[in-house]
Amino acid sequence: MDTPRHLPVLLTEVLAALPARSSALYLDATVGLGGHAEALLARDDGSTLIGLDLDFQALAQAGTRLMPFQGRVTLIRCSYRQLQEVLDGHGCAPLAGALFDLGVSSLQLDDPTRGFSFRCEGPLDMRFAREGPTAAEWLAGVSEEDLVRVLREFGEESRSRRVARSIVWARERWPILTTTDLRRIVHQSLGCARGRIDSATRTFQAVRIAVNHELEGIAPALETAARHLGRGGRLAVISFHSLEDRIVKQTMRRLAGRCICPPGTGVCACHPESLLDIVTRRPIVASDQEVAANPRARSAKLRVAERR
Repeated sequence: MDTPRHLPVLLTEVLAALPARSSALYLDATVGLGGHAEALLARDDGSTLIGLDLDFQALAQAGTRLMPFQGRVTLIRCSYRQLQEVLDGHGCAPLAGALFDLGVSSLQLDDPTRGFSFRCEGPLDMRFAREGPTAAEWLAGVSEEDLVRVLREFGEESRSRRVARSIVWARERWPILTTTDLRRIVHQSLGCARGRIDSATRTFQAVRIAVNHELEGIAPALETAARHLGRGGRLAVISFHSLEDRIVKQTMRRLAGRCICPPGTGVCACHPESLLDIVTRRPIVASDQEVAANPRARSAKLRVAERR
């Protein structure tokens, strides 16, 4: 059963978005701790599911949670950026539903050793797969101009130049190795808070996205999933910040046959296709009751589209 710390976000809404079908095949492209997957599989004895995740710790816990469905679940440690390869390799039947729960998980946020949160001190890591450069290593080598761009684009930080200069100044004097180190630098640059939000929030988000290349694979993965849906199959995507939601919205619009080129573009270059019908004209958000029980759900947005 879920604990209060690990509730799957928008679970009721996801189950409504992906209606139960006899012997359905589902894809959970970000299986995490397996909460959504468990609920999808529990609805029909003949349903099966393919679950992907980069985080081996999350995948291990999902495997334990989904043991009652042994033989009906295939868990694979990989990114949804490898989705085409996964589906081709498994010779999959058309999908009845595909779910993407984007962003960082509660498991990652709650573990100080992973370095995702500034709430507790820990090594400045932030890697989903624990492979490649850590956030500390990335900050040590990134140029000031690239850091300004990352903070502005990925963190939507209006004072990106000030924060970047503070980080560069600090790293020339001592290594930035912990979450507390980075948070202190941002606080010294911007103050501790902006309204009710800690001023370090945007910087941590930006660095995490850059370290994991999070935004690069979303649109191609959604398109791949959409192409593997059977007729009437549903694509459901949960995002947690405006950058993700914008990519999801634009990808679904393009796959619904609408041009997403910037206004004033002379010739359409986005190549819209009439592949999907958009089900949610506006994103579905969590109820007040869910937010009270699971604060992580506050920023969640669910968008749904259906294969024509």
